[in-house]
Amino acid sequence: MSATFDDRLSVSYSDLSATLQQAADFVRANPVDLATRTLRSVSRESGISPAAFSRLARALGYSDLEELREEVRKNIDNRVNNFAARAAKLQSEHRSGGSDFVDAHFEACQSNLHELVSTLDRAVLDVAIAQIEKARRVVLLGALGSTGVVEYLSYIASFCADNWTMASRMGSSLGGGIAGLGNTDVMIIVTKPPFAERSIAAAKLAQQQGVYVVLITDTLTCPALKHASARFIVPTQSPHFYSSYVVTLFLVECLIGVLVGRSGSSARRRIAEVEEANKVLAEVWDL
Repeated sequence: MSATFDDRLSVSYSDLSATLQQAADFVRANPVDLATRTLRSVSRESGISPAAFSRLARALGYSDLEELREEVRKNIDNRVNNFAARAAKLQSEHRSGGSDFVDAHFEACQSNLHELVSTLDRAVLDVAIAQIEKARRVVLLGALGSTGVVEYLSYIASFCADNWTMASRMGSSLGGGIAGLGNTDVMIIVTKPPFAERSIAAAKLAQQQGVYVVLITDTLTCPALKHASARFIVPTQSPHFYSSYVVTLFLVECLIGVLVGRSGSSARRRIAEVEEANKVLAEVWDL
């Protein structure tokens, strides 16, 4: 399976020059323009030289710009215009005061969920889940705003597996969580702007040790993308002042759901054992 434009860009984005990053941002935000308009008109509208788009294509491993344009054409469907229309409507209503925050945020989250489902690379997800399923250890890491979603992922995973742990939790060192990991292990990292330095450093160290790194973020500017084996860039556009985690939660719940579905009777036995232990320890209210 050849790498998609987003795959190539996520690996190379931080190494591109400022001009090529600007060209890449335009391509991601305006795929219809690149696919259907002349390069001269695209250059005039974007303020980016035609040569920059050609250099971007070659920097990402395409033979020329036309090969990149052809891939973009194949990936375009009706959702592009649908999402553009939703975004324009949301912005217009927000500026005019025609929509309160609850309505605006709800609509944004719906749009983000639709975008993830329609653009998610299922093959990449399947490979990542297969790696997780056979891993000796699965180590989770999230810091700052991403701590909560990783705590939640750790909690639900504990029902169906006993080899998942959180790195740097309750006084344990991050180094202690990564030391000893190798090519039979998986590390799942969730990080969004502002990026925690420890998350970026952990991704780099884990990659150097041969660990399969699964990265969930919301922007191509994430410095950890180059260290990841599987990359998921989730849409988080909303009127909120902070990154939305609605789609991130949906993705991690899908990950666990598919994993349990594949695990068969072993997962069912583990879940039953955990539930029984919780009752014995009076951790849950028994109705």
